[in-house]
Amino acid sequence: MREFEEKSFEGAWATNQEATLPQSRHQEEIARAIAYGLPAADSISDRTISCFARGELPHYAGINTFLKVPYLEDIHRVGEHQVAVVGVPFDIGTTYRPGTRFGPQAIRRISGLFTPYSFELGVDLREQLDIVDVGDVFTVANIEKSFDQITKAISFIKGAGALPIILGGDHSIGYPCLRGIAEHVDGNIGIIHLDRHVDTQEKDMDERMHTTPWFHATNIPNAPPKNLVQIGIGGWQVPRPGVEVARERGTTILTINDVLATGIEKAAEMALEVAWDGAQAVYLSFDIDSVDAGFVPGTGWPEPGGFLPREALQLLRLVAKEGIAGMEVVEVSPPYDVADQTALLAVRAILDVLATLVQHGRV
Repeated sequence: MREFEEKSFEGAWATNQEATLPQSRHQEEIARAIAYGLPAADSISDRTISCFARGELPHYAGINTFLKVPYLEDIHRVGEHQVAVVGVPFDIGTTYRPGTRFGPQAIRRISGLFTPYSFELGVDLREQLDIVDVGDVFTVANIEKSFDQITKAISFIKGAGALPIILGGDHSIGYPCLRGIAEHVDGNIGIIHLDRHVDTQEKDMDERMHTTPWFHATNIPNAPPKNLVQIGIGGWQVPRPGVEVARERGTTILTINDVLATGIEKAAEMALEVAWDGAQAVYLSFDIDSVDAGFVPGTGWPEPGGFLPREALQLLRLVAKEGIAGMEVVEVSPPYDVADQTALLAVRAILDVLATLVQHGRV
């Protein structure tokens, strides 16, 4: 064992790191659960258990917010917190499979399976980050009116000083979300986008759909196309009109083969260099279909040949080291999911990014 520790394996570091983490908020949560949910029956020997489920445990019970963080009903108080998780249940921008309007519900529900502590990252989000769930944007049966609702909601959260973590929803929401964040960035904002599809054509079926967000986002004055980086693009579902726009505007595209050839770390380094060039902030967009379809069946437009889950997670962590102005996870479509595996990866992606922000003091 001494030889194992001397080699500084991650497992040894993580085991020691756990001892440095506080537990005060966990104790507060237990006390609050008992106060609000009654003490357990007399036959229960573990007196940290309440009668009514009010905290992290049990994972199969309770009314789920994301990671069971507090629900903030009064949005005017969002600026009192560091991170605001917000759902955008919207899928009328889809061109094939609907169902992503149920993505926020699925992500929240299965997030109850996770604890706030990551062993290998050595972070306890409950203890080290102030996160609230503000619920969902009220989207309506009209694309442009919903875009206005989304922009207003994200702009309010960002303007109040909280970091927006956005649960989609189809990828058309990328445009109104970025529009809301860009209003509060004093300078240019870059975009790092993980996907199998370029999503840069102007219209699809005569509307602004989930294939078009970055055409319109890079029309925003302080979101220039030179700061758009798209990683993982490829396959047989990349519309030529989008490729033409990317070529004309000079955006940066890395295919899966590019990432494999250079390595994840080098790909992240290149993406950060381009996205941050002359920019004051970077927005992170994670389309779940950037991962190989065998791992994420519950998505609106599955494409084989994408990232392995651990590759996508590593890339997200490397990007998050430099800080983000907001993050969206899109295209989780529960009607097509199997055993919640797509929603599980969406949750894991968010948690890894938040933990990385904590590690590097970027919140």
